[in-house]
Amino acid sequence: MLDLPRDTAPGSGDRALTAELDVAARPALESGNGAASRARTAPAQESAAVYAGASARAAEPVLLCERVSKWYGPVIGVNQVTLELRSGVTGLVGANGAGKSTLMRLITGQLLPDIGRVSILGHDSWSAAAKRQVGYCPEIDSFYEEMSGRQFVQAMARLCGYSKTAASERTEQALELVGMSDRANRRVRGYSKGMRQRVKMAQALLNDPALLVLDEPLSGIDPVGRWELIELYRKLAAQGKCLLISSHELEELEKLTEHVAIMARGRIAAVGTVAEIRDRLDNHPLSIRLDVRRLGPGGTGDRQRDLAAALLRLPDVVGVELLDDSATDEDCGRVLVRARNPQRFFADLTRLVLEEWFEVQNLETIDDSAGAVLDYLLGGK
Repeated sequence: MLDLPRDTAPGSGDRALTAELDVAARPALESGNGAASRARTAPAQESAAVYAGASARAAEPVLLCERVSKWYGPVIGVNQVTLELRSGVTGLVGANGAGKSTLMRLITGQLLPDIGRVSILGHDSWSAAAKRQVGYCPEIDSFYEEMSGRQFVQAMARLCGYSKTAASERTEQALELVGMSDRANRRVRGYSKGMRQRVKMAQALLNDPALLVLDEPLSGIDPVGRWELIELYRKLAAQGKCLLISSHELEELEKLTEHVAIMARGRIAAVGTVAEIRDRLDNHPLSIRLDVRRLGPGGTGDRQRDLAAALLRLPDVVGVELLDDSATDEDCGRVLVRARNPQRFFADLTRLVLEEWFEVQNLETIDDSAGAVLDYLLGGK
């Protein structure tokens, strides 16, 4: 890991960009203190003090929104939003107009809340101290098209206050992280959508931020490029960084993280893992598809229908449907069951299968994805 000059930028020039964890610095990184270069070279007693301070700061959230509201004249953008995030990756999902863009602008200090407070590591989001801890990758492109990618990122570094030498070094590190080093001398106007996204990501990483706010960062990127960026996000999260990623690509987002914040009508409707949110929705029945083996010619009954009848006697089952047309083979039929209280239902189902000797070939929940949960919370919109 390369160490950059410590006098490059006020308050943030002592950390070098890296996608790999230094062994000696790992405790510091995992605690979220961002002091890898000091921990690697400091005496033992100084390192112990650094780690102790890091542990104390680890209890403080990276991002804290406290009952935040923002109006645009008579229109409310976000309404009484409370959100607390620490290190790791959180997906921000919601329909168009739900308030995601307004919330991200409040977090990055582009807007001031009308009510409430947004803080980054204890600093108001609009303050210089907070902005030095934030990297922002907007959805909308806004480049100097005649510049090369390298010139653009270096210009952003200079605007952040880095010296010419430090700006050049950080530019090369950021371009290397996002896989653009070999293409950075081409003019931005000739870049594909995916290349433009990578350059935006590079400028967001220049100051080695504690919080990364990424708006649709996977949009327009080919499958290989998506996989590479997802791996980068995972490495950054492993270093103790906090990533808030807004995306309509729910399938890709679920590959990256299970932790989501769902916005609806300007409010945070739910926060947690998809499974946790789904388990709280007791009024929204879970759909489960079962493949059950029928008895052979010498048998005494149809186990598919027997299972359906037995399922209907369970207290949490609200409906059962036979799906003969989608059977996997002639000896196997499918049953679709809808049940509330998933944990209790699965316990009852396990007991039923063991007691009645049903031969279940496959079990699959079909509406517990982020998309299905989001669809329910938004009323099917």
